[in-house]
Amino acid sequence: MFSEVGISMRILAIDTTTESCSVAIWNNGKKHAISEVCPREHTRLVLPMVQQVLIESGILLNQLNALIFARGPGSFTGVRIGISIAQGLAMGANLPMISISTLATLAQGVFRLTGATKVLSAIDARMGEVYWGQYQRDNDGIWVGESTEIVLNPACINKHIISLRGEWAIAGTGWVNYPSMVSKIPIKLIDEKIVFPQAEDMLQLALMDFSLGKFIAVEKAKPYYLRNEKIWQKKSSRK
Repeated sequence: MFSEVGISMRILAIDTTTESCSVAIWNNGKKHAISEVCPREHTRLVLPMVQQVLIESGILLNQLNALIFARGPGSFTGVRIGISIAQGLAMGANLPMISISTLATLAQGVFRLTGATKVLSAIDARMGEVYWGQYQRDNDGIWVGESTEIVLNPACINKHIISLRGEWAIAGTGWVNYPSMVSKIPIKLIDEKIVFPQAEDMLQLALMDFSLGKFIAVEKAKPYYLRNEKIWQKKSSRK
């Protein structure tokens, strides 16, 4: 089912959850993606990026089958920017939406570039914490690990990986900004130098969800902060 759906699908993905802003399109098996590391410039860049990939792919917005958005976790402002823009586009073109985890997107990026099927995703959550997820790709190509997503102090990571075995790839800004995490983990880690999620990796995850009928209506598109929204805003205002 998955391969058949992928051949005859047109979907657009948007990610603004981290310092990187990226947009990608899947056009009947062909992929086109652009990205730029641009802290605090997402609002200015994301719509021109959308327009660029649509024009270069020869597709109109209303010819898409679905619009994909990164739900987080990530930057509080970045997550909201991406979702609001995705909602506006989807509503205008009457498109269903698919929600994709930023941590799962990192795992898919590692797989795309290296073939690794076990990934520890860690995004810097600021305030001395990281957004954490342990993802494994099963034989059907599905990433299992959403239930492990959590926000935590880097010093507490050992408690969450005590049962893990073998080699695990790592990805995300958390590993870059909290290098001490590496020395405290009792399993072998493979650092593939993958720091930011990319919208092109959302495409593959979304195609799988599409084949399983995992759509959401535009009005039900919501961010996934992991951290309580009021706490996020309160702590951010102290900085």
